Amino acid sequence: MLELYPPKNKGIALTSMHLQSPPDLKAAIPTLADIVIGTPGRLKDLIEMGVCCLKDVTFGVLDEADRMLDMGFEPEVRHILGQTCSARQMVMFSATWPLLVHQLAQEFMDPNPVKVVVGSEDLAANHDVMQIVERLEYCFHTASHWFKSNSRNRVLVFVLYKVEATRVENMLQKGGWKVVSIHGNKSQHERTKALSLFKKGTCPLMIATDVAARGLDIPDVEVVINYSFPLTTEDYVHRIGRTGRAGKNGVAHTFFTQQNKGLAGELVNVLREAGQIVPDSLLKFGTHVKKKESKLYGAHFKEISVDAPKSKKITFNDSDDE
Repeated sequence: MLELYPPKNKGIALTSMHLQSPPDLKAAIPTLADIVIGTPGRLKDLIEMGVCCLKDVTFGVLDEADRMLDMGFEPEVRHILGQTCSARQMVMFSATWPLLVHQLAQEFMDPNPVKVVVGSEDLAANHDVMQIVERLEYCFHTASHWFKSNSRNRVLVFVLYKVEATRVENMLQKGGWKVVSIHGNKSQHERTKALSLFKKGTCPLMIATDVAARGLDIPDVEVVINYSFPLTTEDYVHRIGRTGRAGKNGVAHTFFTQQNKGLAGELVNVLREAGQIVPDSLLKFGTHVKKKESKLYGAHFKEISVDAPKSKKITFNDSDDE
């Protein structure tokens, strides 16, 4: 599919490309465009097909730059920028800016880039969103209660895995709910249709993995429910940012379990920065923030039980015979 937007002023042709059928796409692309918008993978495909030449591009923009520069998209971004003019201007936008990504971004920027910060430089959530965190052992019954109490609102429910999205969707459909879902196992057509039904309010309940947490502007989402907590606190901030947009207020209800306790300290910091209530049940997990992090999957550590055997000191002799 190729979408062309005719110029509205000063002769600028805006071209948005979504690659589905390479043979047909090659013939459909115009010979000249001033602005090209695309995802890294699709744009790289066009370059390798010899369809898209970026040697005259002097202005590059990375939206959701922290995700564009993590381990998932970094190779594609490097390849694409390597095809552009060396004397280019770069602009990056992101709601979160982890240190590791910041260091990587410096490779693509001028030595002294201009940095514009709206709000706090620390990890911070939208202050127009009321954040409610509830510690649970099992999410099912509490989630069902929340769906019933918010049946008149447009509710976006986040889960962690594709299989979980399907399970929750089927569970709600059996309960008589009008529900749609978007995740990686859905085709682009199915995602577009689901999003359209959700925006129109035909299906006021949508289940989504983190594919919907970034970049999508869904108007009038009153409630976000984190059915399962994300892998990083940055993703949590992006998730709840789907509500409380354009000056409106929103509500984010998060289910936090024993399995998520490694992120408790970071979550407490986000809640405190936004002036939200920190439940005592969350504080019981502790407020220590883990420093060892993966670019993609956040903090990892091995939990050691209290009754674990103590370490033993072993001394080796210097004899060559042993």
